Amino acid sequence: MGFKSIAARFGVLSLLCAVFSVPAFADSVTSSGDTAWILTATALVLFMTLPGLALFYGGLVQAKNLLSVLMQCMAIAALMSLVWLICGYSLAFGPGEGGIIGGFAKSFAAGVTAAPLDGQSIPEPLFMMFQMTFAIITPALIVGAFVERVNFGAMLVFCALWLLLCYAPAAHWVWGGGWLAGMGVIDFAGGIVVHTTAGVSALVFALIIGKRAHFPKDMHPPHSPGFVMLGAAMLWVGWFGFNAGSALGANGDAARAMLVTHTSAATASLVWMGIEWVSFRKPTLVGIATGMVAGLATITPAAGSVGPAGAIVIGAASAFVCYGAVVLIRQKLQIDDSLDVFAVHGVGGILGSLALPFLAAFGPLAPGLSKPVFVQFGVQLLGVTVVALLSAAVTAGLLYAIRTVIPLRVSPEDEEAGLDSATHGESAYHQ
Repeated sequence: MGFKSIAARFGVLSLLCAVFSVPAFADSVTSSGDTAWILTATALVLFMTLPGLALFYGGLVQAKNLLSVLMQCMAIAALMSLVWLICGYSLAFGPGEGGIIGGFAKSFAAGVTAAPLDGQSIPEPLFMMFQMTFAIITPALIVGAFVERVNFGAMLVFCALWLLLCYAPAAHWVWGGGWLAGMGVIDFAGGIVVHTTAGVSALVFALIIGKRAHFPKDMHPPHSPGFVMLGAAMLWVGWFGFNAGSALGANGDAARAMLVTHTSAATASLVWMGIEWVSFRKPTLVGIATGMVAGLATITPAAGSVGPAGAIVIGAASAFVCYGAVVLIRQKLQIDDSLDVFAVHGVGGILGSLALPFLAAFGPLAPGLSKPVFVQFGVQLLGVTVVALLSAAVTAGLLYAIRTVIPLRVSPEDEEAGLDSATHGESAYHQ
């Protein structure tokens, strides 16, 4: 084909695109199938927080604090959305210097167009929204550390600042082209960026805010195991958006991530149930739900790196290790991380991040690694360590600063009355 013939064809194509207001070659860079899947995945991840996490946490507290937990999750979802739009997305995924933090070039979505980012096939506004749902659920996870005693105003201030000073830098380091990404750290869907940051911050928050008045001698059982199961079921379904959506396309990576996510959750549920059955002679609904969440948290960083056989190993390991962490933190150390955020999410995310190099070539559908196993393990260990240190330092610094202006916890009288009535003037159950 001659040059003039090629030029003529390109001229006709450009003319048609201009007439119908369609950018030339748009279909070659933006995939409608990928876009449709990530739109769905985005809704699923938001579904994890509202109502999934809200009901899961709400069922675990006393009845007089149910609405306070729902309110915290709802308010965090709204506030983090605006913080992300204003500058959170720009700090995490905008251009920056030195691989440490992005700048403010994309604040208020400045410069964000319908075109995909390099290497993607979905519009950037959709990528921005998908990542927003991660920025929502991560601080919402921390809620489990301070339920039944936190000052609502202090909690809001903390979450907004924590998103900018802890989550955004960690996301930039690992996912935004930062220095850990340059070293080759693997975190498919948030074992480091989400679960390590939230888990470590929850532990520090629990230590600084102090124990509930009735902890550990007069502990009340979860007021609604039914809510716990409903919330856990919503988390299980929503987690497919969390993990399979992180492939950023409707492709084989997403399919494998969904398969291993489900496999790990199912395995961890049964193993945790078995541990309780052997230890206490009775398998509990709260126990099997908690095991499921542990399996989901632990597979999250490895969902793109292991096959189904590796997922079974990760699921079983998560049940044993996270169960042991719950016993250690709650009973041995008597730290009132009220809903076991560090023991389940923090320990799970760390475990999955460190285990994935050893399971990446194990069994069918396992993709393998591009680096030697122990080299990758060293990178993973570095990533987990520095993000954990960042989370601890930022959380402690923020809480000590905030409590000089706003009390971190409610008065003993309000804690006794319950936060539903004392803080929000409402009651979940009317006699």
